Amino acid sequence: MSKSPRKSIVASFGLLSAELEGSDAAIEQPSPAPAPAAQPGRVGAGVIGAAHRAIGDIRAERDRLRAIVESGEGWIQDLDPHIIDPSPYPDRLPDDNPHDFETFKRSIEEEGQKVPIQVRRHPSSADRYQVVYGHRRWRAALELGRSVRAIEVEISDLDLVLAQGIENANRQDLTWIERALFASRMDDAGIKARHIYAALSIEDAELARMRSVYRAIPADVIEAIGRAPKVGRPRWLELVKAVSAQPDALQVVRAALSDANETKETSDERFQLALNAIKPRAGSRNTQVPISDASGTRLGACVISPREMRISGEGKLGTEFIKFIEEELPDLVERFTRRKKS
Repeated sequence: MSKSPRKSIVASFGLLSAELEGSDAAIEQPSPAPAPAAQPGRVGAGVIGAAHRAIGDIRAERDRLRAIVESGEGWIQDLDPHIIDPSPYPDRLPDDNPHDFETFKRSIEEEGQKVPIQVRRHPSSADRYQVVYGHRRWRAALELGRSVRAIEVEISDLDLVLAQGIENANRQDLTWIERALFASRMDDAGIKARHIYAALSIEDAELARMRSVYRAIPADVIEAIGRAPKVGRPRWLELVKAVSAQPDALQVVRAALSDANETKETSDERFQLALNAIKPRAGSRNTQVPISDASGTRLGACVISPREMRISGEGKLGTEFIKFIEEELPDLVERFTRRKKS
């Protein structure tokens, strides 16, 4: 029985990319390989069985694609990187440290591009392409001002997302939130849950956890935080819990992240700032502080909580003190702003 077109396309992508990426890692990656990430839960027998079946498809399709390339039928070509656009379904967040990419780009400059990228024709612009796999190689060629070697494949939006998901399952350097964000994009593309399970090698419980995160925390907030390589699933779920507990939590988080981006924190540090901005400190309670003047006359009291301060006045003098504070507020704001800038 012949394989269906979709299975063949997805398998073809997985096989060739797995082979090429293996070569890519050996040839074009000068930095040490990252430590394997913890696997998100146990994988069921059904997923394992599907993986074994996929391996057989991968070997058969790999041999077929290799024969096509070696026959000189024109799959590999040199393209101007300016006529290529990134995938409409990005699967990686920006790195905190640009040094790794600069090292990678330098290796391309000195040794050349060893492994082709994969592209498809742009679905709405006949004279343009989209990257299927190999974004770093494409970006390096773009910045170096040289052509990029590419293999053109025919693939639909649905198969493109599935194919990227299959590749992601084999990449150990993707963080948990990057995998969750990619699951979100598959959800948005209308891909059925069973296909997301297969693409990311996860089960329904893990997808439910991912959904609880990306449905509570908008993509712009996740992207503002970044990859957060040291932050795993439990802490993202903790952030979701803190966000759900306050109606204005996302506004507070966005403000905290806006300040963080000005001071160049890492993505792990930005995550912690976001969590600290909305999560009460352990054991914190409202504290009432009496307010008295130099002679000991009581003016009122100040009640302080992690995110609120209430001042009450006592008697005529206390009322005058409240009025004084109201008049001084603009000056306090100005002093606060100057302190932050300095």
